Amino acid sequence: MVPERLAPLLDETAPLATRFTAAGWRLYLVGGSVRDAILGETVAPDLDFTTDARPDDIEAVVKGWADAIWDQGRRFGTIGVKKDGRVYEITTHRAEAYTSDSRKPDVEFSDVVEADLSRRDFTVNAMALSLPDAALIDPFGGLDDLAAYRLRTPLSPTESFTDDPLRMLRAARFISGYHFLPDPELVDAVKALRSRLEIVSPERIRAELDKLLVVESPEAGLWFLVNTGLAEEFLPELPALALQQDPVHHHKDVLAHTIAVVEKTSRDKILRLAALLHDIGKPKTRSFGRGGVSFHHHEVVGARMAEERMRALRYPEDEIADVRRLVELHLRFHGYGDDVWTDSAVRRYATDAGPLLKKLNELTRCDCTTRNQRKALELSRRMDLLEARIAHLEAEEELSKIRPDLDGNQIMAHLGIGPGRDVGLAWKFLYELRLDEGPLGEDEARRRLDGWWAAR
Repeated sequence: MVPERLAPLLDETAPLATRFTAAGWRLYLVGGSVRDAILGETVAPDLDFTTDARPDDIEAVVKGWADAIWDQGRRFGTIGVKKDGRVYEITTHRAEAYTSDSRKPDVEFSDVVEADLSRRDFTVNAMALSLPDAALIDPFGGLDDLAAYRLRTPLSPTESFTDDPLRMLRAARFISGYHFLPDPELVDAVKALRSRLEIVSPERIRAELDKLLVVESPEAGLWFLVNTGLAEEFLPELPALALQQDPVHHHKDVLAHTIAVVEKTSRDKILRLAALLHDIGKPKTRSFGRGGVSFHHHEVVGARMAEERMRALRYPEDEIADVRRLVELHLRFHGYGDDVWTDSAVRRYATDAGPLLKKLNELTRCDCTTRNQRKALELSRRMDLLEARIAHLEAEEELSKIRPDLDGNQIMAHLGIGPGRDVGLAWKFLYELRLDEGPLGEDEARRRLDGWWAAR
């Protein structure tokens, strides 16, 4: 009897399965969709299939049925299909392995599904559902491992991670995302083979890191990366924090503090990247004095280091800029002291953060991991007051749209000058006045501009 939770998936895939059966081919649903359906979780919108049909045969079967077909993955045995808004990837059974110095696998096709499943990353992903009869193909005990929350590889972990070294990083996501406990042999293999990650492209590493960071609780996976030495291969700044004693958070080193901050933030990729990187400048800025250890200007150094690391991992420019800005500003809140902030200080804080303001405020709140309840409550109270002040000024002045009281054309007309560097300097002068004093009005702005121009 087919489990009720699998019925919708079988109903949807029945027309495709019927076409393959009629053509004399076998079709299997594989990977995460099978795992998640068994767990009763929401199945991803994209479905993966494997078949004994070769790419040309796959294309012949789906032609006339699919709304769209693409074959960029043909050399790897994959034909992409879109039907009624759902994306299907149908791949010929394969057994693939990376050579010692290649970033792309050598692909060999197979006629049996078990060979294909043996080359998958983990046993919980090495199960297939035969279509349309819904028989579960589970040659490596994935169902038992799923029930036991155990993370193993179908073949030996050494063979699996040699085939595709990215699987070592992917293990961290499964440890965090599904609360799996890694098999001791798997852990030992990662420690021994971690240098193999060098043959994996930065883009693939970045994508896997992003997936880890946005699971509900990434803490266990991050510790796995550090404890196995894998982080040294693509993010060495993270394990370097373990040696730094944090003078504020006395109960934990900077690494433990950093992972705690990531854990506290909401599931936003940019915010969690900023949390992961916010203190990486501390090792380079550590100094010793009478008061103990200090890390002066670590946010400035850290912002530059964060940019360099993200460039190495091929992050998009806009994401690099956002994370760098958050790292650079993450201590700004603490620099104003405990007394009442001036309107000018609030304006500058809000306008410097710009569209990242909410993320910056959350990062600042989460950066407090002290066990001292009094200190934690005091920081929370001060942040509440700041956010209330920002909301008040936003209602009065539309902080996100702050501009000088005169625009470039008005400046040129008033001073009788044409476009050039002086217009930009004048605009910046008036903008600084606007931040310091609030709206001046055009007449007062012209009077101040005259004084500035005369002094020049």
